[in-house]
Amino acid sequence: MFIYNVKFNGKSFVKILLIIVAIAITIYFAVSAYKIYNNSFKVKDNIKESDVMYLTSENYTNILKSVHDDVDTYIGKKICFTGYVYRLLDFKETEFVLARDMIISSDMQTLIVGFLCDSKNAKDFPDQSWVEITGEISQGSYHGNMPIIQVNEIKQIEKPENDIYVYPPDDTYVPTSAIF
Repeated sequence: MFIYNVKFNGKSFVKILLIIVAIAITIYFAVSAYKIYNNSFKVKDNIKESDVMYLTSENYTNILKSVHDDVDTYIGKKICFTGYVYRLLDFKETEFVLARDMIISSDMQTLIVGFLCDSKNAKDFPDQSWVEITGEISQGSYHGNMPIIQVNEIKQIEKPENDIYVYPPDDTYVPTSAIF
């Protein structure tokens, strides 16, 4: 038969209890800091998780900037949006920019923004005609690497009465290039 003599020392018990509480608090703050850090770099560009990204005048520039900043993330994604056909002199016969006018100042000065598109039917749509396209994002080259929309469907539409302008990316936009 064994007999154990256990003495209860109040000072040692308090020290051990304080060490356990300190470790628990440290673990709690470490987990909280990790969650905050992990969530702070999520892209907040209003892209809906679905098979096709639908661009509207509200999310147009956020998505445009996100795709241009990190094209590799978006390669193969389907996209649907409207705009007008805009061409430059050095475009191929199948290329055009599906453009929108972005307001850059309070006196309604605008800048043309948009995605470069490639479509075998491009010549059927004159400059300044409004179209709706559905296509797939790919990486291409026009004076450097950039996203190009490979158009699957294109149809002419009437120029909208409202929502013809887009605005610079808003404060919910977090550039994906900031992700390490």
